[in-house]
Amino acid sequence: MVGKLGHAVLELVFPSRCLGCERGGTFLCDACAADLPRADSPRCWRCWATRPRFELCPACYREPPPFDGLRSPYVYQAVVRDLVRGLKYRGMTAIAETMAGLLAEAALEFDLEADVVVPVPLSGLRQRSRGYNQASELAKHLARELDAPMRPRALERIRHTAPQTRSASAVERARNVQGAFRCEDAAVQGNRILLVDDVTTTGATLRASAEALKHGGASEVWCLTFARED
Repeated sequence: MVGKLGHAVLELVFPSRCLGCERGGTFLCDACAADLPRADSPRCWRCWATRPRFELCPACYREPPPFDGLRSPYVYQAVVRDLVRGLKYRGMTAIAETMAGLLAEAALEFDLEADVVVPVPLSGLRQRSRGYNQASELAKHLARELDAPMRPRALERIRHTAPQTRSASAVERARNVQGAFRCEDAAVQGNRILLVDDVTTTGATLRASAEALKHGGASEVWCLTFARED
């Protein structure tokens, strides 16, 4: 496993190339950034699922999620997928700053205000195996862009769960992460939380995380992910 120092050395030996057009000098050039597939509305204003109109979807109407809203600027396809997978699986943590810059623009576009930025945590086992938490890498740079404090340990994953990609259905995903998080950070109490992750599929992890933050005293929890799968 290559550590952060190793990745820094690799970056010096093999300089960045745009993941879209392979132009040298950057992970994502301005032209390719402008062409990223947008997760534009109309969508459910609560969970950001696709809808014919900008209104509450049937699932959120029947059972409102514990978060106050979820927003994702991009759809998980093409170069967006390459960015997420590069950060998540290939140790390309330097990409996080570029992705966080785009997330900061999205936060302003969606009018998301936050007192505290909190990343979705990995289990200790998975973080030790990967060497870092991709959500924390995003949240660190995003918090700097938004001039807000980042609390990397506000949420604690109290039990190891199988990767959500191995769970076939939304029900299985929800069951997999139910009760998996705990929040005992006083910095959360009475504050608006911006919960950050890389990608949304069914939103089960964000729901479980937001529930823990609300139990910890958060006044609002808004979720922001770089991409969603639909």
